[in-house]
Amino acid sequence: MTLLAAHLNDAGLLLTDGERILAREPGFALLEDDQLVMGRAAWAVASLKPRRIQNRYWAHLTTDSLPDRRFEHLTAADLVSKQLESLWRNAAQPGDKLVLAVPPYMNADNLGLLLGIAMDLEIPVVGMVDAAVAATRREYANAVPVHVDLSLHSAMLTRLSQQGQVQLERAAVIDDAGMLNLYDAWLRIIAETFVQQSRFDPLHTAETEQALRDSILDWLAQATTRESVTMQVEYRGITHAAEIESIELVSAAASVYQNIVSNLRALYRAGELPALQLSNRAARMPGLAETLRARVGGEVFVLEPGATGRGLARRSPERGSGGAVTLVRHLAWDQSRIEVEVDEDRGGALPTHVLLGDRALPIGADALVFGTQPADGERWCDLGRDVAGASRRHCEIAVSDGQCVVTDRSRYGTFLNGHRIDGSAALQSGDVIRVGTPGVEPVSYTHLTLPTSCVQCRSRWSPYH
Repeated sequence: MTLLAAHLNDAGLLLTDGERILAREPGFALLEDDQLVMGRAAWAVASLKPRRIQNRYWAHLTTDSLPDRRFEHLTAADLVSKQLESLWRNAAQPGDKLVLAVPPYMNADNLGLLLGIAMDLEIPVVGMVDAAVAATRREYANAVPVHVDLSLHSAMLTRLSQQGQVQLERAAVIDDAGMLNLYDAWLRIIAETFVQQSRFDPLHTAETEQALRDSILDWLAQATTRESVTMQVEYRGITHAAEIESIELVSAAASVYQNIVSNLRALYRAGELPALQLSNRAARMPGLAETLRARVGGEVFVLEPGATGRGLARRSPERGSGGAVTLVRHLAWDQSRIEVEVDEDRGGALPTHVLLGDRALPIGADALVFGTQPADGERWCDLGRDVAGASRRHCEIAVSDGQCVVTDRSRYGTFLNGHRIDGSAALQSGDVIRVGTPGVEPVSYTHLTLPTSCVQCRSRWSPYH
């Protein structure tokens, strides 16, 4: 009997015995002539037969009929069942048991349905563990780890605590920031490069678009270590070539990367040292690790391929009382801890001012308070009593320990770039802070040109206005 571990990430569903990767395939399904084709075979024709492809069934696991009329006789549960059965039957031996590493977007209903599917397939599931917890096998001393991974349609950020073991603290799932979103951005710029350099448009036909998708992983791998990548596509016996600068691929992904950065920064409190643990899949995205290191700070640690499944297979939890399978959110470490060094260089100049409408307020060691009824003797910005969701003393901004820090003092929350902060957060130039609902949005800037008067009340501008 062997305990196998499955990492249920639709960007690369993986089955391992802890040493070998037994199976790996994407969460793609093709319905053709009333036959279901799963995994790599479906991916291989995704551009050729896009209307017959499904790739959201793991992310939206329900028993509802699929919205596409071609699939309306099927449910997401049917497709998950088909793929899970195929993975298990092709790799498992009689007597083997299975433990699952599950993504943070799966709720209790999804997990219950998943266990029901496994039971119907007679797959002996003996445990379920949060995927980020399964991947984290060592303590990051002096730091706060956040696990970063990508699925087909989302980025997943999981903040972990380290009180004697690794434990899930909270997670953020970022929609439209997954592998397929990045692929689409890169395919567009790659196609433009081919057109500019060879007058060949690889997106003109489904065959050449599929050729691009088949080659993109190799090109991305080259882009992480080279300044430029030479690309080739064959069409009707003619080989078309183009060269693209790696920095252009990074630029094409900028909007997705920035979304990940904004969510990551909201997971950290001011003064905390980030330890960014990237899955091997995330680390292969050109410029992502460098972007996170520059914009979030701390250190970046890249995991080995299959790390989640291997970490789970070697630290499988015991089945719960009464034989019940429940989601485990904590595990012991099985690797030596690593000391994360404090980076004295916080990176870049600190914001010097906050802009609110036509007012520019300087940031200093003395707190600048935002609220509806600030106290006398303080530097303050009166938001007015008509701002819904604003507290009397809502938040404050000050320079502390080499950082520009916003601290939430409200009942309703303070938002940094659209994400609610957890107590406090470090500010960077250009950040947008939201107070209230829908609220007002002060913006932090560096070296702002100050106005001479306040437009609202026509009085001469003052730092304490």
